[in-house]
Amino acid sequence: MACGSESGGKEPSSHHGTVSLGDADQTMKPAFFEIFGEMWNVQARLGQGVSASVYRVSSGRASSAAVKEFQVDAQGGDYGYHKERSVLEDIQGHKNIVTLYGVFTNHNCLGASTRCLLLELLDVSVSELLVRASNQGHSMWVIQHCARDVLEALSFLHREGYVHADLKPRNVLWSADDECFKLIDFGLSYKEGHQDVKYIQTDGYRAPEAELQNSLAQAGLEGDAGCTVAIDLWSLGIILLEMYSGIKLKETVRSQEWKDNSSAIIDHIFASKIVVGPAIPVYHLRDLIKSMLHHDPNKRSTAEKALCSPFFSIPFAPHIEDLVMLPTPVLRLLNVIDDNHLHNEEEYEDIVEDMKAECQKYGAVVSLLIPKENPGKGQVFVEYASAGDSKEAQRLLTGRTFDGKFVVATFYPLSAYKRGYLYQTVQ
Repeated sequence: MACGSESGGKEPSSHHGTVSLGDADQTMKPAFFEIFGEMWNVQARLGQGVSASVYRVSSGRASSAAVKEFQVDAQGGDYGYHKERSVLEDIQGHKNIVTLYGVFTNHNCLGASTRCLLLELLDVSVSELLVRASNQGHSMWVIQHCARDVLEALSFLHREGYVHADLKPRNVLWSADDECFKLIDFGLSYKEGHQDVKYIQTDGYRAPEAELQNSLAQAGLEGDAGCTVAIDLWSLGIILLEMYSGIKLKETVRSQEWKDNSSAIIDHIFASKIVVGPAIPVYHLRDLIKSMLHHDPNKRSTAEKALCSPFFSIPFAPHIEDLVMLPTPVLRLLNVIDDNHLHNEEEYEDIVEDMKAECQKYGAVVSLLIPKENPGKGQVFVEYASAGDSKEAQRLLTGRTFDGKFVVATFYPLSAYKRGYLYQTVQ
């Protein structure tokens, strides 16, 4: 049990979503951390690795965050903690990189001390999105959103001279409040040309040159000057190919066929998927992915160049499944209101008041909109003060009946709602 701590840093803002690093054993987690002189209850262990565990913590309904607690390493030092802290402190301020709120030392009841990072709490990971999509693959809207956000993060990171070195679906998470994907886990990151980590990247997302370097290190041999930022582009190329195909590609990228002609395999993946709609965006995505998956790192696209791909100039609408999976502060209620109620002003005003009263049970409502005409005719759009409130409302309203109808509750992009842009979502 955590008994106390010494802390430093700034307080987190009040609302953040749910970091998801995969299922982990819930035993032996601390009951609380004392952070900045305040008791934070541990709600769940979100992930556990060799060197650290990540917990969701809360100091009451208004404050949630993530704590990454590092184990003392075999040499009795805090190298992993100092490494990740120094990288995060150096790259703070980009919207597509997880926010570090502060650092503290936790003292447990056994007299041991552990170093901790207090981090922004995020939502669903791309790893979980891949599981939910099974073999269907994701919509072009989600793929484009994820690709752009990660490339923006990499472009910034690479300009600062850093290589992430462990890009994988589990390290790309959705932020409900900021409505974008963010990079996490900088434990293997290093300054280009100053690689201080022997074994880098995760199997299945490892660039060929990193594979070679890891093999040399295992044999006790020295490689060349180290891997460049190009390894991050390789990892992202594999992630996007998995998001498009809905298939895990670990065995594929290990195969001799892939090593001999990866371009033909990418062509086959794209040709074998039935796509409804125009083919040109699909070709742009295929070419973007190919530009990241050259076996020669010198021929691989840079993050900045990839952001100029024509794939990013095409507007896509989200599928309804996308709006169920990716939380935002705006909730959209379907199957609630009959058309005939919309044209009787008195009935319409009553419905607006009833809906507002119902939705305020779950959190502070900033605005509520029920369009009388298409697009969005008869749908209810509810903007909450935070994504935490909209998530609670979505959970409790889904499947409820309103005027004898079963309610369908999805999230809705805050940016589109603010602009008054109501998507005709693809079913």
